[in-house]
Amino acid sequence: MDQNSEPELVLVFSGKRKSGKDYVTDLIQERLGADVCSVVRLSGPLKHQYAQEHGLDLDQLLGPGPYKERYRADMIRWGEKRRQQDPGFFCRLATRGARQPVWVVSDARRLSDLHWFRSQFPRQTLCVRVQSSEETRTQRGWSFTAGVDDAESECGLDSGVKFDWIISNEADAPSLDEQLQPILNLVKESRKSHI
Repeated sequence: MDQNSEPELVLVFSGKRKSGKDYVTDLIQERLGADVCSVVRLSGPLKHQYAQEHGLDLDQLLGPGPYKERYRADMIRWGEKRRQQDPGFFCRLATRGARQPVWVVSDARRLSDLHWFRSQFPRQTLCVRVQSSEETRTQRGWSFTAGVDDAESECGLDSGVKFDWIISNEADAPSLDEQLQPILNLVKESRKSHI
């Protein structure tokens, strides 16, 4: 990677399905601006490659609907095989076009994802967990699916990880703006030191 494209800060987000990872990471990009912050989605390159190799509709795989759910378990198995061959495969694909100084990785799911970012960008990488109760996730459309919700892609970061921040995405929690303020302040400080 050339020096010009190395990020000043990498915020790696994880959380269960329907915890609100995308909502929170999109909110951060909205607060910082797209010129400063790139949202990096590891699932994007995975779904693109999977759709290409299996002749599927990429737009529907990227959406929230039943089409994606129909292929999710097989896509997970396929992705695991790819990661076993090359743990950084999807991380490299996902970050290839990112040029902004702040990268917000919206969907880390495995220790190998964290290890890759920490090994490539040890100074810059911080980890954030988005949490929501099963009740809240159910209200958002989640239901337990065997082979998905008990697989590494959902459980790989449930333990053994020290998160720099934990965001509670619940109605009775402090506002997301309040919880995100320390992260936004860190970005501002990081930006000042690089200008």
